[in-house]
Amino acid sequence: MFQRKQLTKEQALQKARHYCGYQERSHQEVKEKLYTFGLYKQQVEELLSQLIEENYLNEERYAIQFAGGRFRMKHWGRVKIKYELKQNRVSEYNIKKAMKEIDEEDYSKTLHQLAAKKWTSIRGEGVNHYVKLSKTTDYLLQKGYEPELIKQAIAAIRKKED
Repeated sequence: MFQRKQLTKEQALQKARHYCGYQERSHQEVKEKLYTFGLYKQQVEELLSQLIEENYLNEERYAIQFAGGRFRMKHWGRVKIKYELKQNRVSEYNIKKAMKEIDEEDYSKTLHQLAAKKWTSIRGEGVNHYVKLSKTTDYLLQKGYEPELIKQAIAAIRKKED
């Protein structure tokens, strides 16, 4: 097996600056990247500190950008966004801050649109009310929406149908 060439601390710093400058990154992502450069724990910690001081790395900024992007582009719900941020080892404080950035009205509107679209897309033989209810609920849960809000959205759709 070949050995990857170890970078000097300065080379690693330059690469890390570029890596962070390209898009917001979590501390965890940058730490893993620095280890791939063949650096030791002490060097990785020092470079992380330097990147934070130079404002290349900012966990709060990352959390807000991640949450907003996943909600707007992928229509993820808060449950899934929180889970992913925790996987990236973002602090609870920054997760809460990021969640506050998601507009309540947009969130509700997106949930209702997704529910309505899924509800009307379920067709076929043997499809009854319960099948639609189950499939729509499962879909929205998988997207990361809260069960209580899903019930409300589906109730609104059924009200329109009656």
